[in-house]
Amino acid sequence: MSQVPRSANPYSVLRRKPLDGEDEDGPSGLFKSLGLWQLTAIGVGGIIGVGIFTLAGVVAHGDSANPAVGPAVVISFLIAGLASGAAALSYAEFAGMIPRAGSAYTYGYVALGELVGWFIGWDLLLEYIAIVAVVAIGISGYFGAFMSGVGVAVPEAVNSSWTPDTPNGIINLPAIGVCLLVTWILSRGSKSFGRFELVAVGLKVLLILGIIGIGVFHIHGSNFVPFMPSSFGPILTGAATVFFAVFGYDAMSTAAEEATDGKKHMPKAIILSLVIAMVLYVMATLVLTGMQNYAQINPTSAFASAFDSVGLPTIATIISAFAVISILTVMLTFLLGVTRVWFSMSRDGLLPKWFAKTDAKRGVPQRVTWIAGLTSALLAGVLPIRLVADLTNIGILAAFVVVCAAVIVLRRTRPEVDRTFRLPFMPVVPAFGVLASFFLMTQLHWETWLRFGVWLIIGLVIYFSYGRKHSLMNPDSPRHALAKQGP
Repeated sequence: MSQVPRSANPYSVLRRKPLDGEDEDGPSGLFKSLGLWQLTAIGVGGIIGVGIFTLAGVVAHGDSANPAVGPAVVISFLIAGLASGAAALSYAEFAGMIPRAGSAYTYGYVALGELVGWFIGWDLLLEYIAIVAVVAIGISGYFGAFMSGVGVAVPEAVNSSWTPDTPNGIINLPAIGVCLLVTWILSRGSKSFGRFELVAVGLKVLLILGIIGIGVFHIHGSNFVPFMPSSFGPILTGAATVFFAVFGYDAMSTAAEEATDGKKHMPKAIILSLVIAMVLYVMATLVLTGMQNYAQINPTSAFASAFDSVGLPTIATIISAFAVISILTVMLTFLLGVTRVWFSMSRDGLLPKWFAKTDAKRGVPQRVTWIAGLTSALLAGVLPIRLVADLTNIGILAAFVVVCAAVIVLRRTRPEVDRTFRLPFMPVVPAFGVLASFFLMTQLHWETWLRFGVWLIIGLVIYFSYGRKHSLMNPDSPRHALAKQGP
């Protein structure tokens, strides 16, 4: 039976989830089967994908609305990585202290209170599902290009949703199919998808190292001139754009309860995954802009374009094929993230307990896994990529603001708690994370803020009409009465 922790005001919307997990309603049902390298692979799988294969070329080349950043795209990645690094250290401290499912939702709940935890959890439900859909739409583009390369024309009606640029589009069947495939892989259990992720990420890293190893011999110094073709402003805007490419460890941290030794392994996996990704990003972007002049890079297939330009079309084809595998791991990581956040919110009583049911055989919350997978398939199948992409970065940045602020608060309010990892230069590092993340949020379009606000208003209605009453932190919660009745 659940025990309600003592609180100064257990009816406040800022009541806090205890650190020791005494609020949880029995065993979680999640299986502990993920070691350090599987966790690191999940983190790297979530970080490296769309960013290195698509966004690097998009930012370097520029478009009608954004001036070209050129070779200085490496600075955009470094700025985004610096902001993300401050948040990563904050996540690492929390992960070593609270190795439970939920990631930023749980951290915010513990340190800043229930309403803040709800705000972040509700936010992440939309952001992670949207990311899965965005990546699926991107994969469908590679699928169409691959089929065209082997002489098979895929009708636009079944390979794209309708947009002014694709007037014959009706439904994106490849995007729907890949969403369902990833959902099925995740439904097989953490041990199975952990192994798949480890192998797929290993192939991805080998591919990128191959790109760097071959491409470095085809760099021409003249392509680095001018290094910064536009002012510094576009570099900052580019940093906000490529920020999509430098998180992923946050979704990985939602699997903390499935780690064999969460307190020890989670902090290491978070830091390792970001460091590995940033080293590869810096080397790869320098090779990209050194092989081909930024103005001639094809934004949709940057590295394939670069190798074509130096007379290596076979390498370009291999890159295109393996890019699909690389992007698939991103979908797995973020679908894992949304299901574990949803599971945690349901277990805490903020959403119906029905969602927190786990499969006794595989230790997976099958209901939320398939609901999230089908929702992402629906978004990917009928909506254009730009509209779905607008729902992503602002939510992750908001989560980073909360986590960085929360780690400062918890250091002051609970200094006695054992921390297997302590971030350095407290509170300078997390304070920088707050400011940097909020600054990048200001670089996003107002329409993104509007959609974000509407989603949060819907969430507040659900919280005050259901979550606040049924929360396990509420002494009068119906969930406590059900627990007393027994099975």
